[in-house]
This record gives sequence, C-alpha cells and structure tokens, in this order.
Amino acid sequence: MSPDVKKLRVGLIGYGEVGRIFAAAVKPRVAHVAVWDLKFMDPGLRGEALAHAEQAGVSTCDGVAGLAAGSDLVISAVTASNTLAVAEAVAPHLKTGGFLLDLNSASPGTKQRAAACVDAAGGRYVEAGVMTSVPPYGIRVPMLLGGAHAEDLLPVLQGLGMVAQLASDRLGVASATKMCRSVMIKGLEALVIESYTTARHYGVEDAMIATLQETFPGIDWTKQGAYFFSRVAQHGRRRAEEMREVANTVREAGFEPFMSAAIAGKHDWMAGQARAGHFRALGPAPAWQAYADAVLAARPAANDPAA
Repeated sequence: MSPDVKKLRVGLIGYGEVGRIFAAAVKPRVAHVAVWDLKFMDPGLRGEALAHAEQAGVSTCDGVAGLAAGSDLVISAVTASNTLAVAEAVAPHLKTGGFLLDLNSASPGTKQRAAACVDAAGGRYVEAGVMTSVPPYGIRVPMLLGGAHAEDLLPVLQGLGMVAQLASDRLGVASATKMCRSVMIKGLEALVIESYTTARHYGVEDAMIATLQETFPGIDWTKQGAYFFSRVAQHGRRRAEEMREVANTVREAGFEPFMSAAIAGKHDWMAGQARAGHFRALGPAPAWQAYADAVLAARPAANDPAA
C-alpha cells in the first residue's frame, strides 16, 4: 500500500518542461513544492520562469542549498551534462535520510559517482530511467528505479501517482536500460530528419515514405516524422547532451561510440537550426515538410549534381 504523502515536502531542481509537469502533478498531493532552476539567476530568462512558478502556485528558491535543506524528496530534472554537478551541490544540504531522485539521462558511471557523493553525505540516492517522452504521459511516464534505496522510495513515488518499477538494487542497471534505448530512439529521430530532408530536396519523399510504410506498416511514417522533427527542433540541445552521455555509456562498455556520437552531432545541428530562427514562422503543429523546407531554404549555396 502506498504511504500517505500529504506531509511530504518536495523540491524540484530544473524547472523546464519536465520539472513543470512534475511540479504541477505533485502539488495537490503533498504539503509543499519548491523549485529552482539556473534560469532564476539569468536576468534575461528569469522573468518567464518565475512568473510561471508563481502562476502554478509553487515556491521558488534562491539556490540548491535552501531547496535541498527544506525537502524530504529532491527530484533532479536537469540536462544530462549537469547530472553530477547537481548531485554534488545537493549532497551536503540534504536532510539525513532525504532522497535524491535522479531523472536525468546519464551514463551508469555518472549515476554511480552521483550516488557516491549523496550517500556519503547521509542522503539516499535513487536513479530513474525515464523510458519514454514525458509530455504524452505526464507524471505517469514509465520509469525504472535503481540503487540500494530504490525499494524504499518506490511506494512514495507510487503515492505521488508515478508509474515506477524496480529495475535493480545495483546502480547503473536502470540508466543502462534507458541509454541503450536512446541509441535506437534518438538515432531514429536523427535518421528521419536526415533521410526526409534529403528526400525532400530530391523530390522523392512520397516514394521513399511509401517504401517505409510497406516495410514497417505498424508506423505512420508521416505522422511520426512530424513528431520527430518537432521534438528535436524544440529539444535538440538537451537530446544532444543525452546522446553524449549515451556515448559515455558505450565507452564504459568498452566500445567506440561511432553511432551515438554521430546522433549527438545531428541533434546539435538541428538545435542550431532552431536557435538561428529557421523554424520561428512555422506556426503550431507544422508538418515535417515545413521543417524540411525551412532547413533546405537555410542551406549555404552548394554544388548540386541533381540540379
């Protein structure tokens, strides 16, 4: 049976898309929700983030120390490259026995180093492998938990409405499962963007997608293409960071991450297209063709043997 969580004080580090979803979902169930984000320290970005938190009715903190000290459960939902830095910053300030739930997409080695510093300071670290995109599921996104304290935290998370299950009491199992999946999912995103855009250039997209549909009839390749383009255009930088952690995961296994490194590069490239404003005029829910056309229009002049 799930414990009563009404007295629980929850702190969220990272008030981006995932942090906002989780904060809104847990707020009605617990005693207090506090949030902190690096944006709060940026004069150019803090206004929107702080206004959103105020409207959502969640408290904001001046830094990680105050948030950790006032929370029974801290949830880390930051970019992959900040995974260890957050754990190191939180560890000295966690309540004795307080939990740090790490949702970030980081390699098993990174998670093990994060756990070591948290547990050494008297806290309890739990890794989570978030197994699919959060927005369609919200707080009920499937996740795998790992580490020595995962079994203790599981009923708490279930009481908050999360869909979590134990992967292992060994750190790294949940994250390895997540990261190996990311090679396929983020790789498919990168392949679709490269394949579809190139096919659009040559005018063969309809024929090409028809062959995909015949080979893999269970996937709506047109609809899936639009979703992949939109997610990478919006979150390419974060996805690239994740893929660099995936590359670390592959290296930790003793292999050269040829594919993972290339996928990171493609996501970074797409993020650059977005930062340059090439998708700004597309409007809501654009078709994949609109993204491809924007990319094609922004190309530097090049020799085209098919022209």
